[in-house]
Amino acid sequence: MKRNRILIVGIVLLVAATLASVAFAGGQSDLARLRAATAQFHKTASAQAAGYDLVEGLDYCFNNSCVGGMGYHYIHTGILDTTVNELQPEAMVYAPGPNGRLQLAAVEFIVPAEAWDEAGNPNPPFAYGHSFHLNEALGVYVLHAWIWKHNPSGMFEDWNPKVSCP
Repeated sequence: MKRNRILIVGIVLLVAATLASVAFAGGQSDLARLRAATAQFHKTASAQAAGYDLVEGLDYCFNNSCVGGMGYHYIHTGILDTTVNELQPEAMVYAPGPNGRLQLAAVEFIVPAEAWDEAGNPNPPFAYGHSFHLNEALGVYVLHAWIWKHNPSGMFEDWNPKVSCP
């Protein structure tokens, strides 16, 4: 009887480990597709040609001396709506490099909060297993994904301690 229990526990652990690695691989695969979809935007000129640009009032390098920086947000205002397309983020985020040149560091998904809430959505938008959070000052739900520059604080955190603005 005890041997059967050990066998059952072993099988359960094996199945759980397999499911966990499949889920992890799936998440990595999704991020790989996001990287592939945004690789063309390493140069700001390419992003601008596709409709991403600095927006007046948000055309500065986002920096928080306590926790790090974000960089410059090139936003595609033509796709700001309540649809979350995981392969077409609303913003490309560029961090200043060591030589002062802007380097693609992250992408940001942006959903206008008022429109999202008025549509009767009970929860914030969701992508890559993470809920967006509300940026009250700008009236938008946001989610960063640091797919081009490592963020020691986490892939989906707003601020990156490895980014600083001049």
